[in-house]
Amino acid sequence: MAEARAFHTETATDEEIAAEAAVVGPFTDAVRALVDATIRSTVDLDEIRAAQAEIEAITERLTKEQIPGGYGVRYRTDGTGRAWGNAVIGLRNPIAPPLTISTEPSGRASADFRLGAPYEGPPGLVHGGVISLILDQVLGHAAGAGGRPGMTGTLTIRYRQATPLGELRAEAWIDRAEGIKTWAKGRIIGPDGPTAEAEGLFILPRWARERIARGESKGPSPKYFE
Repeated sequence: MAEARAFHTETATDEEIAAEAAVVGPFTDAVRALVDATIRSTVDLDEIRAAQAEIEAITERLTKEQIPGGYGVRYRTDGTGRAWGNAVIGLRNPIAPPLTISTEPSGRASADFRLGAPYEGPPGLVHGGVISLILDQVLGHAAGAGGRPGMTGTLTIRYRQATPLGELRAEAWIDRAEGIKTWAKGRIIGPDGPTAEAEGLFILPRWARERIARGESKGPSPKYFE
């Protein structure tokens, strides 16, 4: 049941969640901007040393109270939840671009997003591992949106051409399903067309199958298995 521990039941209302998001969202954006500035700043070394001292002081303030481990997924009894720590879509994760993923009940997902300097691999291009990260997430959303949630079993990627930093689009859809297994396909699209294509196998985790077998319908909705 180790996987299930990543899901935390909460009783927060829509208003309480919105109030928290209004504060932590801009805060995370500020940290995200700091990451970008860290890479691209050309200020002198004394200024960097001074900034480091200020950043260390802020970090000390923030770590006086913190949760153990990762953020996980917080969900309510109606099945809605928030994966705010997620490395692709997390509201509280400055590593995330973040992506805002739109889904359709037919099993499709898409997102328009921008990747800047923090995601660079070869000069001016997106790191191949970042492409993999994003495709994994968007394919998982497609599977969940179509009522076929699961954890990634395999992910195969074909890099068709270099992906430039800047404005991009991701698309994914369910290709086929069999029992607890779902296959989804997707792609990243750049200004000159598709840059990478992927196929993923998503498997409903054992702990979720056991809940279903016991008739426990309450829990994370399909999109939060991703």
